[in-house]
Amino acid sequence: MINHWIGKKILTFFMEVGRLWRLFILLIIATRYLFGRMDLVLKQMRVIGVNSLPLISVVSIFTGAVTAWQAVYQFNGVMPEGMTIDFLGAAVNAAILIELSPVLAGIVIAGRVGASIAAELGTMKVTEQIDALETLAIDPIRYLAGPRFVAGWTMMPVLVIYSNIIAHLGAFVVSKFLIGVSSATFFGSIQRYFSVYNVYSGLIKAFIFGGGTALIGCSIGFNTEGGAEGVGKSTIKAFVFSSAFILIADYILAMILF
Repeated sequence: MINHWIGKKILTFFMEVGRLWRLFILLIIATRYLFGRMDLVLKQMRVIGVNSLPLISVVSIFTGAVTAWQAVYQFNGVMPEGMTIDFLGAAVNAAILIELSPVLAGIVIAGRVGASIAAELGTMKVTEQIDALETLAIDPIRYLAGPRFVAGWTMMPVLVIYSNIIAHLGAFVVSKFLIGVSSATFFGSIQRYFSVYNVYSGLIKAFIFGGGTALIGCSIGFNTEGGAEGVGKSTIKAFVFSSAFILIADYILAMILF
């Protein structure tokens, strides 16, 4: 009985991976047709990018704030207080650019956008709207999945850049008003140890996280079954799979990039 359950789960996993790869290839082919329908792409860019700014702002500013506070706490245990202040800006900067902004913004997008895509496409699937598009000779991958994939792939780096700025602002406010680090010391430390490679690394992660989240949402949405209950399960599944993908991909990319 246990062997049967394990075998079934492994088979399901490889089926999901196969669906993702097939959809990914079809989406790459479909992107060339989107230049004539940029209105669809721009609409999804607004939904994924602009509409996510308030939530990204809240998450980012408190991410930067807690990073600065925790950095001081950790440094105080291993180095003198003066050195803690000197390295605070550099430590916060590296953590935000490389890890915190890409990963946390990615998880926010996985919850807000990935689940939304699965719910929208899942609803269209169970109500046979996708079948109606195919009847009208409209390719659902080009019309529905393509704009969402391109928008997720392009807007995620923009959101990460914005998150970097807001997170640094939150870290600076805490450093200056709660820890007592001057503006010159905080930003001077960032300037001395700043690395463009850290920025590039974070943006590479953002590209992959954004495209992967949209891809997973579209794949799960297209394979939704079981009416309203199935849509609910697909929504949860999209968030769980997208979040797991982001964390696993983050580890793999960390091993490759650093």
